[in-house]
Amino acid sequence: QVQLVESGGGLVQSGGSLRLSCAASGLTLSYYRVRWYRQAPGKEREFVAAISNEGVSTDYSDSVKGRFTISRDNAKNTAYLQMNRLKPEDTAVYLCYAEGITAETRSRRFWGQGTQVTVSS
Repeated sequence: QVQLVESGGGLVQSGGSLRLSCAASGLTLSYYRVRWYRQAPGKEREFVAAISNEGVSTDYSDSVKGRFTISRDNAKNTAYLQMNRLKPEDTAVYLCYAEGITAETRSRRFWGQGTQVTVSS
């Protein structure tokens, strides 16, 4: 059974930091690119950051560029999102998404259940 389990969310003051983790089980994460998304109440799901399967390339939304860093440790089957200088508008549920990139995994897509991040002003 494939699972992506996010953790590390919580309540933090504006300007603070959090580190989210996305732990994968039932799959080999190195065969997947990973993205983080977020969804605030009443808003559409929004792309946050992406990382290639070996961690060579990354991409960020303009709203988090320079503040957030995506990374991964394939030996631990885990991806991370380091969030610094948090703002109240970063408040959302953060979700991990894995997308297969090999011939065997290309059709596979998995979502985690999400972790809540709340930034107080």
